[in-house]
Amino acid sequence: MMFFSMRNKAIVNYSTGERIGYLGSCDLKIKEDEGLIEAIMMPKSRFASLFGHDENDYIEIPWSNIKKIGIDTIIVEI
Repeated sequence: MMFFSMRNKAIVNYSTGERIGYLGSCDLKIKEDEGLIEAIMMPKSRFASLFGHDENDYIEIPWSNIKKIGIDTIIVEI
C-alpha cells in the first residue's frame, strides 16, 4: 500500500472510538539509520503542522501502537 493512498484515512483511538485526525495531516518519524517508520506525529492543532516544528506540538503515536489499518480507518491505541 502506498502512503499517498492512505492520506485520507481517519485515525481512530481504539480505547474511545474517537476520530483523532487524518493521516494526511500527520508527519512520520523515521529511524534514519534503519529506514523504518518509528511513529506517526499527529498535530495537536490544525496549525501545528503549518507553523509548529517543536515535538511538543504533536502527539507521538508509536508505530507499534497501530492495531489495524482498514479500508477507511487506522485504529491506534493511545
